[in-house]
Amino acid sequence: MATEFSIGIDLGGTKILAAIVNEKTGEIIAEVKNKTKKEKGEEKIAKILLDTIDELLATTEIKKEEIKSIGIGLAGQVDRKNGVLLNSPNINCQNLEVKKIVEEKFSIPTYIGNDVEVATIGEMTFGAGKGYSDLCCIFIGTGVGSSIVQDGKIRKGYTGSAGEIGHIIVDSNGRVCGCGGNGCLEAYASRSAIETRILGAIKKGRKSIITDLSKLKSISTKHIKQALDAHDEVVTSYVNEAIQYLGIGIASVMNFYNPELIILGGGLIQGIDEFYIQTIKSARAKSLPVCSNSTTFKKAELGDYSGVVGASLLRWRNK
Repeated sequence: MATEFSIGIDLGGTKILAAIVNEKTGEIIAEVKNKTKKEKGEEKIAKILLDTIDELLATTEIKKEEIKSIGIGLAGQVDRKNGVLLNSPNINCQNLEVKKIVEEKFSIPTYIGNDVEVATIGEMTFGAGKGYSDLCCIFIGTGVGSSIVQDGKIRKGYTGSAGEIGHIIVDSNGRVCGCGGNGCLEAYASRSAIETRILGAIKKGRKSIITDLSKLKSISTKHIKQALDAHDEVVTSYVNEAIQYLGIGIASVMNFYNPELIILGGGLIQGIDEFYIQTIKSARAKSLPVCSNSTTFKKAELGDYSGVVGASLLRWRNK
């Protein structure tokens, strides 16, 4: 069988990663990464999406006619059938007609899915989820997202929004979340939540080496790791706080769904080993004994490429 190529795109709150992928092997043939943190709203997101695809096609000798499909994983709730991003607090978009916009410019069949859903497809096909049929995939980045797999199939729920672990309520009178609610896990355990807590402490006069590392601009996972390695008190306290809340959310999933496997991914997991280890300890300590003892944890094996590889395979999930 001839090699078939598709474009996979992972579009989130801080970056867009696009790649041409060999569908048979999951191999990345070419890739382009751009920042999205300042590109909020439907018009700006549509522009950076189209520009990134243009840039990707210009980096390779593979012709547009050889690309079988474009698959896009989006951070938010999606209408898969019509190719619409319904709502995304992290990129401030509503009712963005992604499929229509992309197909009108490139004339390539385009499919969309939730960002963690497509990352799960990537991990099930070529990564940590191979051989498992009942699992959850949880990614901790700008937000906190997850996907549920039962009997080898991704469960989307009645309206297609199943798996929103980031919006499990961990404190009914708690912090305001980007979704507009109060006390969501995402407002406590995401990288952006940690960043908000650290910056708030610094504004109140607490000292942290983050001031020098980040110049009080965007605080990256790399900055957080450097501060943890230096035993920075402010950063350590808020990272530990996030781990405890994340443990609550994951334990709730373990008790409710009882998956065989939980795959953890995202920038904080991939970039900080201790965050990964302590999150698992927290989840096991807070879950029921049977679930705690029976659940296997794995780190996402495809790393930053889980989403683009999974997105490149979306056309097969829509047959």
